[in-house]
Amino acid sequence: MIKQHDQVVVTVDLPEHNLKTGDVGVVVHIYADGEAYELEIFALDGRTLDVVTVEASQVRPVKRDDVLHVRERSV
Repeated sequence: MIKQHDQVVVTVDLPEHNLKTGDVGVVVHIYADGEAYELEIFALDGRTLDVVTVEASQVRPVKRDDVLHVRERSV
């Protein structure tokens, strides 16, 4: 179960939010018992890039063996 402040992985490209599969966000709000989540998206240096709302089917919990990967986010 995904909880507030958990890190989650985006599971689909979300071009309307400039997010790609594999991007990581932090849950800052849970809607309707987990039907949707508000995510804060950070740059690697800790700056907030965006806050977006996604459906539960568009994210998954971070797994123990996940590896971070860096990409430049276009503006």
